[in-house]
Amino acid sequence: MTDVVVERLGFAPLQLLDLWGDPGGVQQVLGHALPPVGRAEGGVLRTGPTSWLIEGEVSALKAAISGDGAIAAVGGGLLRVRLSGPNWRSLLMEGGLFDFESPAFTTDCVVITVIDHVSVTLRVEGPDSCLAYVPASHAADLLHFWQISAGGLPQ
Repeated sequence: MTDVVVERLGFAPLQLLDLWGDPGGVQQVLGHALPPVGRAEGGVLRTGPTSWLIEGEVSALKAAISGDGAIAAVGGGLLRVRLSGPNWRSLLMEGGLFDFESPAFTTDCVVITVIDHVSVTLRVEGPDSCLAYVPASHAADLLHFWQISAGGLPQ
C-alpha cells in the first residue's frame, strides 16, 4: 500500500459564479479580491476567465452581482475528495493530463483537467494534500480508479 489516502468528503454548498461586470461589489462582500486564473483564496476558486467556484453561504453575493453576473448552486453535482499523503501527486499522474509534480503547482493553485476521462477541478491544499471536485455522476468510477492506482504506485 502506498502513502496516499483517498478520502470521500461528500457534498458541500457550492455555487458557480459567472461575473461579466464590475467585481467590486462581490469583492466587498467577500472581503478580498477575486483570485486570478489558476488560483484560490479562502472558499473561492477561479475556474475560468469569468467563473469562480464558491464554497459556503452566498446570499449576500446575490445582491452584489446586480445584473453583472449569475450564480448557480452546483453542490449536489460535485463530490469533494481529499487526496493526501506524500504520493498524492504521483497518484494524479496516473491517468492525468497535467504535470501535477511541477513545483509551480503549489498551495492554492487550481486546475481543471481530465483524469481517467473525467473532468476534475483540483485545488492544492498544501504540500501533502489536494482537494478534488469530482462530478457526482463519475465519482464512483474515479474513486475506484484512484484506489486501484494507489495500490499499484511504487513506494
